[in-house]
Amino acid sequence: MTALRPEHETGASYGDQPYGGSSALGETAFLPPVDDRTAYVPPIDEETVALRIPDPPPISASAGTAAPSGTGRALGGRAARRRAAKRRGGRHGGAPEAVSPEAVSEAVSQGSGAPGRSLSRVEARRQARLRKPSPAVVASRAIGEVFITTGVLMLLFVTYQLWWTNVRAHAQAGKEASSLQQDWASGKRAPGVFEPGQGFAILHIPKLDVVAPIAEGVSNAKVLDKGMVGHYGEGPLKTAMPQDRTGNFGLAAHRNTHGEPFRYINKLVAGDAVVVETQDEYYVYKVTSMLPVTSPSNVSVLDPVPKGSGFTGPGRYITLTTCTPEFTSKYRLIVWGKMVEERPRSKGKPDALVE
Repeated sequence: MTALRPEHETGASYGDQPYGGSSALGETAFLPPVDDRTAYVPPIDEETVALRIPDPPPISASAGTAAPSGTGRALGGRAARRRAAKRRGGRHGGAPEAVSPEAVSEAVSQGSGAPGRSLSRVEARRQARLRKPSPAVVASRAIGEVFITTGVLMLLFVTYQLWWTNVRAHAQAGKEASSLQQDWASGKRAPGVFEPGQGFAILHIPKLDVVAPIAEGVSNAKVLDKGMVGHYGEGPLKTAMPQDRTGNFGLAAHRNTHGEPFRYINKLVAGDAVVVETQDEYYVYKVTSMLPVTSPSNVSVLDPVPKGSGFTGPGRYITLTTCTPEFTSKYRLIVWGKMVEERPRSKGKPDALVE
């Protein structure tokens, strides 16, 4: 679009005077009349008239509102500025820097308000004394360690006694029983007198599922701790053998630990079978009576006619002895039986082992 210009530039005139020229009034200019076709447009003032993109108003750093031109303050007055300052974390702006608990602890432990300051020798010694545990603490720790160690050792001992001794004794007893069976099957005969610890028979208690080798003697180390049943065959406690025509065949075994073959003999009742298997014979006994508690020194229970058994005369008897109550050796439990059958191995197993 072409802008309108003064008359002296276009050659147009108004009356006798050129537009924009001098008049009788001097240099004073006047506005031309406005008609329906044109309108007067004053000269363009580059400073005030021209269209321009306004500068963006400044944004307040706290509230995000535009501030009036020429000012750096947020809109809303003093109260709004105070609220904005509180939101920024303080009157002067900026949230205080957080201090970690570790930094505070370090500063306190160093005895200085300025973390990172090197300690003097006196302060270092003081801190070393503070870090060193007191005698009471050292003593309590030592006692605690002793208790823990003792508890662990006791637990290991109980585990050994109640579990491992049984495992080992069962293995040893089973090996001895197998060796006896093999010797008998191969025709290898054993002498009539046996050495201490030497196996010579196998004990069967069908009701209790007991199958254990019988060895000469009642030594813990040589016989009983190996899971075997011991025969009273030495010294003043010597008893008869099953093949003897009269006498009392006395046996002993552990009730707890080390294979515990006699653990449940207290459950035997009159009429229950006890079988002794040898190289040539099966000897079958029937339980007749029981003595639940007696002194360990009561050796009369092993007499040829044992006292308290109810037997009145000579016969072929068997006596089983073990400790009572369980897990103690304070007293003895006694079970007696009487032989009711002698069966050669060539005739097969007795009914007590077949049923």
